[in-house]
Amino acid sequence: MDLTSLLFPLLILLLFIPIFLSGRRQRRQVQEMQNLQNALQVGDVVLTTSGLRGTVVDASYEETVDLEIADGVVTTWVRAAIKNKVTEPTEPTIANDEPAAVEPAPEPVEATEPTPSGPSLQKDDSTNGTGRA
Repeated sequence: MDLTSLLFPLLILLLFIPIFLSGRRQRRQVQEMQNLQNALQVGDVVLTTSGLRGTVVDASYEETVDLEIADGVVTTWVRAAIKNKVTEPTEPTIANDEPAAVEPAPEPVEATEPTPSGPSLQKDDSTNGTGRA
């Protein structure tokens, strides 16, 4: 058997292995996303694909979900727009009854008059924000 006759099938095999593995990974990610979107419940805090954060107030529809994005403001979103659930961080608690230590305020630094060595940095009403000359 000639080595060159085995080279071409081996090359084809080496090219298709990464394609096959990436396809499996992508299908798994799509399945996880669909499971997340189908498992939404009232009270879940979610993030949409556009970056909007909201709380699920109605998840009874098959294709859409209602999100409360502010007090009393409810919007309807397609389930596919939900990117992930947000896990709320818990507030830190102090283990003992002692008050938290407060650092003293830094001592004030005495202000000195700047020397006029260059252009003035005072803000003016110009549209480009340059200083007055």
